[in-house]
Amino acid sequence: MNSTIGLKGSLTCRKFKTHSMAPFSWKLRNILRWAYLRGEIAWYIGRPIAKALGLVSVIGELRAIHIRRDGTTVDYGLLGRRSVTTAFCAFAVDQLQTETSVWGDFKFHDSGVGTTAENVANTDMETTDGESRATGTQTEGTSVEYKSVGTISYTTTKAITEHGLFNASTGVTLLDRTVFTALNVVNGDSIQFTYTLTWTAGG
Repeated sequence: MNSTIGLKGSLTCRKFKTHSMAPFSWKLRNILRWAYLRGEIAWYIGRPIAKALGLVSVIGELRAIHIRRDGTTVDYGLLGRRSVTTAFCAFAVDQLQTETSVWGDFKFHDSGVGTTAENVANTDMETTDGESRATGTQTEGTSVEYKSVGTISYTTTKAITEHGLFNASTGVTLLDRTVFTALNVVNGDSIQFTYTLTWTAGG
């Protein structure tokens, strides 16, 4: 007995987009805020002038990636620049006199729903979102860039509008507070914040 068996089939594939950029409408609303524009002026005009005059400058920068619960991501890029607090400057002066262990602990990321513009006088979040602070990883972007990357997970629906970097999991010193156009999250979402502090030497 002789017989043959034939198999026939087809295979198709579909590429799912897992990473996208922030909507243009969101970027436009964020860019048109006066606080954002002041940060860009400080970065592109103030910093070069300070360097030319031999002045020390310190500028913070915050970026964010929204990680949705289905695994897709949205890169919102630059949220804002500039607002290093007076509290941090005073803390740095104290540390030059008597160093403590928390000097190297500015890695705790907090987020909130406050909308009042950031100010150098800020010492805390305006309205924290109730989630635990994320402990960021600390790296060196360049020899004059301090960087911390922290991911905050969310358990309820909310509009995130502010971020702060602290040197403890609760309370203590606020290095920088940044306000931005709302990033809307739901239960299971998270936001990866990247904070960079760039120093420019004087002389």
